Amino acid sequence: MDTLKITRADLDADNNYIGAVDVNEGYAGHIEIAASLGWVKFKASIIATGRICAMAGSGIKAGSGIEAGSGIEAGWGIEAGWGIEAGWGIEAGWGIEAGEGIKAGSGIEAGSGIKAGEGIKAGSGIKAGSGIKAGSGIKAGWGIKAGSGIKAGSGIKAGSGIEAGEGIKAGWGIEAGSGIEAGSGIKAGSGIEAGSGIKAGSGIKAGSGIEAGSGIEAGSGIEAGWGIEAQLSIQAKFVDVKLRIFVGLCMWKIPDANEMELRAEIRNGTLAFGTHVPPPVAAK
Repeated sequence: MDTLKITRADLDADNNYIGAVDVNEGYAGHIEIAASLGWVKFKASIIATGRICAMAGSGIKAGSGIEAGSGIEAGWGIEAGWGIEAGWGIEAGWGIEAGEGIKAGSGIEAGSGIKAGEGIKAGSGIKAGSGIKAGSGIKAGWGIKAGSGIKAGSGIKAGSGIEAGEGIKAGWGIEAGSGIEAGSGIKAGSGIEAGSGIKAGSGIKAGSGIEAGSGIEAGSGIEAGWGIEAQLSIQAKFVDVKLRIFVGLCMWKIPDANEMELRAEIRNGTLAFGTHVPPPVAAK
């Protein structure tokens, strides 16, 4: 497969691409952007049947879309007015931003943040040095990890774990094949479900139910529009639910007594299974 090499000679004084080959209509091969060019700008789209690669010190910025039959990679950032789509992975030394959706056949990774006006979807994992934000849903075949917060207009779903340095927020549900962990709060418009544990630096709140394959831990309160079900213990300042609470329903081992404890104030809800251990009363 041929490779189109874009150098300084293919750019004008403002770093706009002015090369002879029309990449807006799609180049039948790979596109490689030379190193140390800064932001290389394309007024419309940049499309290739193979990979699109910007070497160290070069970024890709397109007025509309960026699309590659295989991977997209940039030493700096990747930015598009419309969507970004790759048959394989997308990787940027800095941030990735699209006015519409971001989609990759395998993983998406950015040194700083990832932001999309619509959804973000990856065949494998999604990883960002800072935050991840999508106007609609975020979906990954494997895990989702962000140095700061994760926010989606609709649902968040990962084949394995979800981890954020700050908070996690979804307009709909949050679902992970393994654990969910946030440096601050976790909030979902509907349910929260994890294959293993759920842990938050502050509160956990769900519009419907909360379900965890192991334990649940929150720095402040846990609130649910329905009930809470945990395979192991729950620890929080308080729980406030409309229906029932089940603690220690572990199917893969016989839980110890402390693994069946709800260690929190019950403000609303009924403990249907497990042992209630109220928090200590503060001295007056």
